[in-house]
Amino acid sequence: MPLKYLHVMVRVKDLEKSQAFYELLGLRKIREYKSEAGRFTLVYLAAPGQDECPVELTYNWDGDEGLPSDSRHFGHLAFGVDNIYDTCQFLMDNGVTINRPPRDGRMAFVRSPDNVSIELLQNGEALPPVEPWASMGNTGHW
Repeated sequence: MPLKYLHVMVRVKDLEKSQAFYELLGLRKIREYKSEAGRFTLVYLAAPGQDECPVELTYNWDGDEGLPSDSRHFGHLAFGVDNIYDTCQFLMDNGVTINRPPRDGRMAFVRSPDNVSIELLQNGEALPPVEPWASMGNTGHW
């Protein structure tokens, strides 16, 4: 029985703030669904040219009381980037904490406003280590 990947879903507490974060990463909204009866909104975002691999942001209008407070139970989302240093600098310049800096020129971790761990991986070969990244320590957990 063949399977087809559909999407990854993450619950969000502030839809606008979370959507803005994922848009900083380069994702764009490909569709949105609102359910008056179910009292929720779904926003699907994907990297350009990759609409078949979306991230679904689920916003429950009445809150998520009773759900886990730390979204780490599913692991992380991973995105490839053309320049890990430029991407991390852009995110930092826009107020995003780099939890695990790209000291190795290959991998970094950040967190969304809803505490979802996001792995950033350098496309292709790792870049040579450079400052300030090479000596930058971790912030929080990732």
